[in-house]
Amino acid sequence: METRVAVIGIIVENKESVPELNKLLSEYGDNIIGRMGIPYHKKQINVISIVIDAPQDIINALSGKIGRLGGVHAKTAYSNV
Repeated sequence: METRVAVIGIIVENKESVPELNKLLSEYGDNIIGRMGIPYHKKQINVISIVIDAPQDIINALSGKIGRLGGVHAKTAYSNV
């Protein structure tokens, strides 16, 4: 199956959603190339970027599940390869 590389940008405003977010990322761990998280204490948020190489439907499923978490926002940018 053909895969694409994408970056999922995540902003966490509700720290209570972090355990569920980490659970989701662990479930998709085989497809995740890398992860970078930056706590921004001044605004009391966390900014996370996920680089993933997976079929389009897998990327969409993960991004959608993340976006349904309370106080969590996600946007995805896709490569053309």
